[in-house]
Amino acid sequence: MENIKLDIKILVMSSVLVIASITSCSEDFIDLTPPSSVTVDLLYKTEADFQQALIGVYTGLRGHYAGYWEVGDLRADDVWQEATNQTARVLTDNFQGHTAANNLWSNGFIMFNRANLLLEKIQLVDIPNKEIYIAETKFLRALGYFNLIRVFGPVPFIIGSLSPEDAYKTGRAEVDRIYNELIIPDLIEGANTLPTQYSGSDIGRATQGAAKALLGKVYLTRKNYVEAEKILREVTTMGYELLDDYNSVFDHTNKHHKEYIFDIEYTSAPNAAGNTMTSICSANWPVVRSLYGMVGTLHDSCTPRISFRNLFEAGDKRRDISAALGVTTGDGVFQPLPPRWSAITGKYLSDVPSADNGNANFPVIRYADVLLMLSEALNENGKTGEALEFLNQVRARAGVAAFSGLSQTETRNSIELERRLELNMEGHRWFDLIRWGKALQVLTPLGMEPHMILWPLPQNEVILINDPSVLPQNPGYD
Repeated sequence: MENIKLDIKILVMSSVLVIASITSCSEDFIDLTPPSSVTVDLLYKTEADFQQALIGVYTGLRGHYAGYWEVGDLRADDVWQEATNQTARVLTDNFQGHTAANNLWSNGFIMFNRANLLLEKIQLVDIPNKEIYIAETKFLRALGYFNLIRVFGPVPFIIGSLSPEDAYKTGRAEVDRIYNELIIPDLIEGANTLPTQYSGSDIGRATQGAAKALLGKVYLTRKNYVEAEKILREVTTMGYELLDDYNSVFDHTNKHHKEYIFDIEYTSAPNAAGNTMTSICSANWPVVRSLYGMVGTLHDSCTPRISFRNLFEAGDKRRDISAALGVTTGDGVFQPLPPRWSAITGKYLSDVPSADNGNANFPVIRYADVLLMLSEALNENGKTGEALEFLNQVRARAGVAAFSGLSQTETRNSIELERRLELNMEGHRWFDLIRWGKALQVLTPLGMEPHMILWPLPQNEVILINDPSVLPQNPGYD
């Protein structure tokens, strides 16, 4: 299969092979208009055709995660928009603006549309690796739907081609239905069918480990701790390990290491699709520009709060990459940040040879996340002693002391704090607070109101459908 790091040639090819055009959702509701059936039938014939079509699904996933940090981190409590020149992000941070999730919605439905077409067409042919293409496509679709329902609640549930007329009549399906009829069965299929690993240019594709880890997160979100424990235990037997050095996890010259489970792939190679987060999260400071060869606009965003930095214990090796007070230059000299910035995250710092074209991948699930999820499931299942064993694996790598003899409540609180310290700026904090039922408790002082547990549907979609019986806006946003 072609490398899913997606150079310009692949982007052009994939745009031909999918039925959704990458245009504004205001022009066509969730981009459901197909090209002519003759064109589609001619394209979906060989394994190479389906390879390219699958790359088109991955392309939608990349767009789906563009700005994901604004939902998962900026809307929560450990990161803030310190620079006031980024108005939309200031409003998101203060619970006064709610458009940060719009990209998640639009690119999610682009991806679903491409995935559904691939799944329909592949049933009509006999090609090598057919079962893998099906399971991989379903994994990507399940991941997208999981994100959407956690952000918006009920959403249109589309598992096949729709005419434009039918699209306008497709209403929001209940969350339980989407979990039970798509997300969970699709991930189970991936867990049973996908390869355990890839090599060469195929590294980066979804694997059994990715499907099992995501399924564990789904079960945890559903508070099905028994099934979460079972599937997450399986992931611990699949050869994943914590890297010895926490900083090495974010060495973007070595992205596919033993802690990697599934990332959103980017590359700063010429004419490629790079990650904008490096530029977004970098201080617009000559020292950073020179150190990483950064070209283009640096956005002064993703600022870790000093109150968050102060949560780290003395000697915690994660603190100075998670909430750095400066950078160390190539000759080993530490350069403190100028007074304009309180802190920066170092997790996405990488070379940026052209504007917004960073090399950093965005981690969807890594092994430390699995260990902490398993610890949480074990603790909720009354196995607190064993839960501490997995929690302490993460703490040992961080260079802090192990826990022992904690009660179930103390362990629960410790796991919650550990997720905060370990996984900061990786898109987890908002979803963890919602899952634990603590979002309002933590975020009300920052401006959150009860109805804001769900984000508003993109208003242009609501206006386009113009029928509350089909696509009603979430309560509180009318």
